[in-house]
Amino acid sequence: MSTQRQTGRPNRLSIIVPATSVIAFEETLVSVLEHRPEGCDVVVALAERYDDPWNIREEVTFVDLPHGSGLVDCIAAGVAASSGDVIHVLAAGWKAIDGWTVPAMRHFANGRVAAVVPLAVSDADRGQPVSAGIRRTAGGRSVTVVPSRTRAGIVTGRLPAAPMIEAGFWRADVLREIGFSKACGDALAAADMAAALAAARADVVLEPESRVVSGPTPKPNSSFRAGLYAERLFWRSLPCEHTGSALMAHLGEVMRHAALTAPLGTLGMLAGRLAALVQFGSCISRNRQLNELMRGPADQDIGTDIDVRMYRIDEPQEPAGRPHVATPASSLRRSA
Repeated sequence: MSTQRQTGRPNRLSIIVPATSVIAFEETLVSVLEHRPEGCDVVVALAERYDDPWNIREEVTFVDLPHGSGLVDCIAAGVAASSGDVIHVLAAGWKAIDGWTVPAMRHFANGRVAAVVPLAVSDADRGQPVSAGIRRTAGGRSVTVVPSRTRAGIVTGRLPAAPMIEAGFWRADVLREIGFSKACGDALAAADMAAALAAARADVVLEPESRVVSGPTPKPNSSFRAGLYAERLFWRSLPCEHTGSALMAHLGEVMRHAALTAPLGTLGMLAGRLAALVQFGSCISRNRQLNELMRGPADQDIGTDIDVRMYRIDEPQEPAGRPHVATPASSLRRSA
């Protein structure tokens, strides 16, 4: 991940709309084109055939993928076709709001910032927050950061570790040199990326003034796949944790997951986790990557109390303190 310090020229933005289905993507694309910032390119990565009845191929770049490609595949294809210094992912079904990119883009003047998390709001009430990125637990779970609205404004008790895969701003180097991995499926790809950002001590900033309209809830995985991807996430992320406490947290997470899927899905979930353990060798290269990232130079030590600070969102303000610090590009490699 390159530490692009301020050079006097603005960062160039590329907007990627990954669409595993054409049903919802037109509404997303219309919102992007309606509020499109000047000088950015728009890339649509489609996993289904689209006949382009509105003849918009002159305004955007279409990338066609094989039918059935997932969100991670679409984002990777979109990144390959983009040219910006900053890449904004906005999945089909989500919608842009006027001026939504401006507050987020300001943060990338700081070369330590790897990603910016926009605030997702409800389509019915655009003052109602829905989510603010994700965080990864030591036991191997992805948790959506859900802000709450109070009389004093909007607060979130924990800062995100990464943007949601459906909506986020990323320094292009991060997506080109690390990239989302398919190992943990679309649902946990952002949490898997969060482990790499934590290992690199890279800055992740929540920007409440950058708002997008939340899209539909993704279709859940089968109990087998849910167990498989969750178990992979834990073992792929283990180098970022204290091993003893992480193993205890993981045991509790498996018990929680078993209770959540009981009675019909528990056996399938456990079978998926067992399959991930059998495939444990596939995590070795990922563990080496994270260890290499952690050995990279850092500008400052990571604080221990960042995750529990309250962040109030009621008017434009400076971003919250950064949980991590970025490292140079030479220490990053693409995810295994």
